[in-house]
Amino acid sequence: MNMGSNCQRKKVVTFGEVMMRLTTKGFRRFAQADEYVSTFGGSEANVAVSLANFGVPTELVTRLPDNALGHACVASLRALGLGTEGIVYGGRRMGLYFLEQGAAFRNSNVVYDRADSSFATLRPGMIDWETVFKDVGWFHWSGIAAALSPEGAEACREALEKAHRMGLIISCDLNYRKKLWNYGRTAAEVMMPLVQYSDVIFGAEPEYKEIMGIQPIGFKATTAADASFTADLPRFEAFTREVAERVPRCKHVFLELRHSMTSNHNLLAAVLLANGVFHHTGIYDITHEVDRVGAGDAFVGGLIYGLLAYPGDAQRALDFALAASTLKNTVYGDFNLVTVDEVESLMQGNTSGRVSR
Repeated sequence: MNMGSNCQRKKVVTFGEVMMRLTTKGFRRFAQADEYVSTFGGSEANVAVSLANFGVPTELVTRLPDNALGHACVASLRALGLGTEGIVYGGRRMGLYFLEQGAAFRNSNVVYDRADSSFATLRPGMIDWETVFKDVGWFHWSGIAAALSPEGAEACREALEKAHRMGLIISCDLNYRKKLWNYGRTAAEVMMPLVQYSDVIFGAEPEYKEIMGIQPIGFKATTAADASFTADLPRFEAFTREVAERVPRCKHVFLELRHSMTSNHNLLAAVLLANGVFHHTGIYDITHEVDRVGAGDAFVGGLIYGLLAYPGDAQRALDFALAASTLKNTVYGDFNLVTVDEVESLMQGNTSGRVSR
C-alpha cells in the first residue's frame, strides 16, 4: 500500500480517551502535594496534536461528558488545530490521571482515575464510523482503548472493521498499560485478533512481549556512540521480522528503544521494518529531560507524518520520528508542541540549544 498517494491529501483520525492530567508541582510526591497543575492528555490525542502541529488535517474521536470540563477539553483541542466533529457526548465524568514526576533515581508514578468515565463506558454503535471515516485516509488507535472494558474492545473492533472495509491505512500502538487490564482477559487474548488489521504497528520491546510473546533484546546504550546498539542490530531486525510474520498484513513494524539511566537522563533510538527492508536510527542522549510523558506518542505522530510527507523514504521518516520524540522530552505536558522545522533542524544535527533570534 502506498502511504503517500492514499493519505497525503486526506485526513487522519485517531481514537481514544482524553483525560485531565493533574501533576504535582515542583517534583513533589503525592503525599506532599497541596496543589496540582491541570492539563489535558491521552495517547491518541497526543498523536493527533503532533500531526496537527505538523500540518496534517487530523480529527480526534472520543467520548466526553456533556459538562463544563468536557467542553473545556474540546475547546483546548480545537485551539491546537484538531477536528472535533467526531466527538460524542455522554456518560458521567471525564477520566483523570495523577502524575508524580520522578527525579534522578526516583521513578515517576501514575495513578489512574478513569473507571466509569465517559470513554470507559463507550459501547459499539455509539459512534457513526461511516460518517467519521468519510474522506479519511488513515485511522490510528491503541491498546489503551481496548484495555478499559470488554465493550471498549468491541468498539475498537467495530471501528477497525469499518476502516478496513473503507480502505483506510490502519495503525496500532500496542500501548500496554498493566494497571488497566482488569476485566479478566489478558492483553494478548484481546489484542492479537485486533492487531491483525494493522498496516503499521508501534511499540516498545516490553509491549511486544506482553502482546505477542516476543522476548526483548534490551537496549542498553549509555552514550550516543555506544557500539552495543550496532552489534545488536541483527537481533533487532530478527525481532521486527518475527512481528511481521505474526501480523501478515503489517508492512511497517516500528520498535521504540529507550534506556533510562535515571528519571531525567534517557537514551533513545528506533528501528523500522518497512516493506521488508530494515532501517535504524542513531542514538540521542537526553541528559536533562523535562517531561517524558507522551514521548512514545511523539514517536508515533512523527512516523505517521514521515510516512505521509516522505513517501518512499522510510529512513527519513524514521529519523523524523526519533527527532520528534527526542524533542518531546524537552516539552512539558502530554502534547508535543514542536514544528516540522524544529524537528528537521535536529535531524540535521542542530543540537546547540542556542537562542533563535
